[in-house]
Amino acid sequence: MLTFEQKLAVISKFPELERKDVSLGRVNFHYEQSAYDKKSVVYHLHPNGNGFVFAGKLHGYETDDKGFVNIRDFSADALRTLIEASIRSLAPKSTEELAIVGDAEEERWTGPDNQTLLLVNEDELWYVYAGLSLEMAFDTYEEAEAYLKEEGFARL
Repeated sequence: MLTFEQKLAVISKFPELERKDVSLGRVNFHYEQSAYDKKSVVYHLHPNGNGFVFAGKLHGYETDDKGFVNIRDFSADALRTLIEASIRSLAPKSTEELAIVGDAEEERWTGPDNQTLLLVNEDELWYVYAGLSLEMAFDTYEEAEAYLKEEGFARL
């Protein structure tokens, strides 16, 4: 288990997060540029090493009813990966993403070299976009998901 100071060192490397000291020596870190009302990425990091990271918009993490993951036993790499994903999940959509997605259902997938692809459901098809470029189209979500996983991508 990482100590409080070790976790602070990992979290402090994210310049987009703003530290907020709260009661009982605990620390929160906010992402002020969040596209959502949710701004807390790290919540109640305690001097005993316990704390929480927001993963409410991510897949593959066991969250509480508010969307937070307990990070007590996380390694430095696991903590860094979770925080990166949390920030990306809260980030405003780029102009490219807005042009492609509009009001359609979409998911972000990340893969090798931190490349992000969008999976968009539109007109009963599933489209995979890299930036403004259409990469692939699929009849079902399952086909698109299998393709993305085969290419080394994971859903945010």
